[in-house]
Amino acid sequence: MGYIDYYKILGVEKNATQQEIRKAYRKLAKKYHPDLNKDDAHAQEHFQAINEANEVLSDPEKRKKYDEYGENWRHADEFEAQRQQYSRRTQNDSDAFAGYSFGGFGGGGGGFSDFFEELFGSRFAGRNGSNTPLRGSDYSTTLSIPLRDTLVTHKQIITIDKKNIRITIPAGIPDGQKIRLKGHGAPAPANGEPGDLYITFHIEADPRFSRMVSDLHSTHEITLYQALLGAEIVVPTIDGSAKLQIKPGTQPDSKLRLRGKGMPIYKDEKMRGDLIVTIKITLPTLNQRQQELLREMQRAGDGANN
Repeated sequence: MGYIDYYKILGVEKNATQQEIRKAYRKLAKKYHPDLNKDDAHAQEHFQAINEANEVLSDPEKRKKYDEYGENWRHADEFEAQRQQYSRRTQNDSDAFAGYSFGGFGGGGGGFSDFFEELFGSRFAGRNGSNTPLRGSDYSTTLSIPLRDTLVTHKQIITIDKKNIRITIPAGIPDGQKIRLKGHGAPAPANGEPGDLYITFHIEADPRFSRMVSDLHSTHEITLYQALLGAEIVVPTIDGSAKLQIKPGTQPDSKLRLRGKGMPIYKDEKMRGDLIVTIKITLPTLNQRQQELLREMQRAGDGANN
């Protein structure tokens, strides 16, 4: 896989703070959310790239590995382990080759550059001269979760290769997010390191809401009288219901905000997004008396405007 510049994807500098990264992610995630770009065939691809960049750069440990190893950051642990083994091996063998110049890590005699190629290639030469796989293959799977189940961080057991694996699902995890479980991939022969497991999360849509990063959107119908006179109504939320004040003279398609009634913010679950309710007005069927009263109101209004 070629180098992917996560900083460029989020539009931030390499010395960006966590707050700047979080702000850039939210802005871009809203801009490229598939629900807002249904005519853009590449919106989902952009959205997944933004989520992947945020997953790495918002995690200090992953960000450090990415800054040091680039596209190979996922193999940083293996690289460090093998590099230490290589250092020990060359140290132990140094007496046998006293006076011999290896050319250094950057020289033409091989050394570190050859070792790096050896590490990230699919195979390496063992001491017995045979080719031994460095590590097992990686596994990939998709896990579907109802939107409501992502309100809190929770544990779940998945079965991979006939093995039960207990995973932690963070609150507010976005659709398309990927996580890596080290050592849960395919085993390697000759006691090599097992591969890793990559899980892509699919967050199932809730028919009552559409999700825009951490905000939820819904629609709610009110009567003409409620719109004209004002009212207090009860609207459903993702985890219950809440009261919403309708001001007199509320217009159709008005958007009312219930703060803190959206989804938990990913990796900051103490904070929650908002619920934005779009108001729809249901027009009543009027009887003759109601029609007469409405005409009187119309005449009174026309008179007041003249």
